Amino acid sequence: MLAYKRVVTVKESGSIVLTDLPLERGQRVEVVVFADEEEQKERLRNLRALLKETQGLPEAKAISDDEIAEEVAAYRAGK
Repeated sequence: MLAYKRVVTVKESGSIVLTDLPLERGQRVEVVVFADEEEQKERLRNLRALLKETQGLPEAKAISDDEIAEEVAAYRAGK
């Protein structure tokens, strides 16, 4: 099976259009889509930076592990 690589952007409609492929009309093809992970990695880097910044705030330093555990327990209990 021959492979042809194209990098395209998903349209607003959620569709992907492939053009100028050296294929015959009616020819059966197998399509495999790989999503670009770079955008995901960038969002994760931004989230980590935000969390680090938030954890450095004086308000966050004043919270004890016991207080966090109490908040989690209360949330899980539906309070």
